[in-house]
Amino acid sequence: MKELRETLAAAGIKLPTLRIDPATLAREAPCPLVELGRCSVETAARLAAVLR
Repeated sequence: MKELRETLAAAGIKLPTLRIDPATLAREAPCPLVELGRCSVETAARLAAVLR
């Protein structure tokens, strides 16, 4: 998650709710998932442009 946050920041993108989903840690056999969360339309467009 830290690497993703840093890479996105280098591209000028910030996902304010980027975090580990706590429910995925509470399972008997934890399987942590990264929650990308919500972002503005502008941020989504910038992310799409970077991925292209």
